[in-house]
Amino acid sequence: MIIDAQPFALEADPATTALIVIDMQRDFVEPGGFGASLGNDVTRLQAIIPATARLIAGCRAAGVPVIHTRECHAPDLSDCPPAKRLRGAPSLRIGDPGPMGRVLIAGEPGAEIVAELAPLPGETVIDKPGKGAFYATNLSDHLAALGTRTLIFAGVTTEVCVQTTMREANDRGFDSLLAEDATESYFPEFKAATLAMIRAQGAIVGWTTPVETILTALAPAVADA
Repeated sequence: MIIDAQPFALEADPATTALIVIDMQRDFVEPGGFGASLGNDVTRLQAIIPATARLIAGCRAAGVPVIHTRECHAPDLSDCPPAKRLRGAPSLRIGDPGPMGRVLIAGEPGAEIVAELAPLPGETVIDKPGKGAFYATNLSDHLAALGTRTLIFAGVTTEVCVQTTMREANDRGFDSLLAEDATESYFPEFKAATLAMIRAQGAIVGWTTPVETILTALAPAVADA
């Protein structure tokens, strides 16, 4: 398939493509969660849920594997370096009791993916202790087993966990495409800058395009499924 993207069209095979949805967790996206408690406007992140849901549904229909990630840590914080835990808002840190349970701890309500984008039974969920989804996880092995060559990205936040994972993917030889309206930041200028950085200098990190353009490119695969 040919995907109309920036800075130029991307050629990909649905059979060797996977979708990675980054950290669409309640603590980041929902009112009353960790992100909101830090003074962020979570309505910006909530606004991408419909487009992200359409992208997930389209990939499922085309037979493209959907992989979900969650940024979270072990309850004893053994996988959370002090340098990470001690940065950020001094009043609420990783592991502290938060509005939706202990902040960014696996198994707590806030660490779960929002209901509208919940993984289906059998879909891969990667719990990651870092910003990037490749660090200290089995994501590389999983993609190798699938024969993946191209990655479509959605999720939050654009400039942190999404961009970090895209850069990790680029270093590992994947072609990476970011769905522009299925990603968001608490800070609009950060999102705009990240999109520009990703596609600069001839797709130095990857490509970007809207969800509907991706779904249009996937339509023949959906028809054949």
